[in-house]
Amino acid sequence: MFSRFLVQSSKLIYSNTKQIQRRFVMASSKLKLSEVEGDLFSAPEEYSLAHCVGADFAMGAGIAVKFRQTYGQVEELLAQKISSGGVAVLKDKNRFIYYLVTKPASYGSPTYDSLRSSLSQMKEHMKLNKVQKLAIPRIGCGIDGLEWDKVSAELHTVFGDEEVEIVVYVFVPK
Repeated sequence: MFSRFLVQSSKLIYSNTKQIQRRFVMASSKLKLSEVEGDLFSAPEEYSLAHCVGADFAMGAGIAVKFRQTYGQVEELLAQKISSGGVAVLKDKNRFIYYLVTKPASYGSPTYDSLRSSLSQMKEHMKLNKVQKLAIPRIGCGIDGLEWDKVSAELHTVFGDEEVEIVVYVFVPK
């Protein structure tokens, strides 16, 4: 476990607990991050969508299969020539569909650095296009194996100063 210094009310507070760190980050953030149980594809149309993929855009497992079936256009995604750490984008009516390229190939593993880079590029696209609502699964978790606590912290790091609402859809089979 790592330790971190936090500045609050001009006082330096030493903390080595995730709970205190998360509380500080959330208190100083403009980002509205929430989780709901449900199907990501039921998100209202004013929410853009995002998920993680490999640079080969194979999308053969997990939620990526549903993205491929729903939005297709794999050739268009490949033509964007996005490498790990980037983001490919499709437009669907009034929403954007973000493909966070977090690994060189679908069979590989993402890193927190590649995720952060992809998130940062997505943030820039969102700012340019005035996107303020985003729906995502627990990106990079599940098959890709990243830890949600760390991914959530990356979301706060990248989007903390932005007035953005991110809804995380947690699929619970019934």
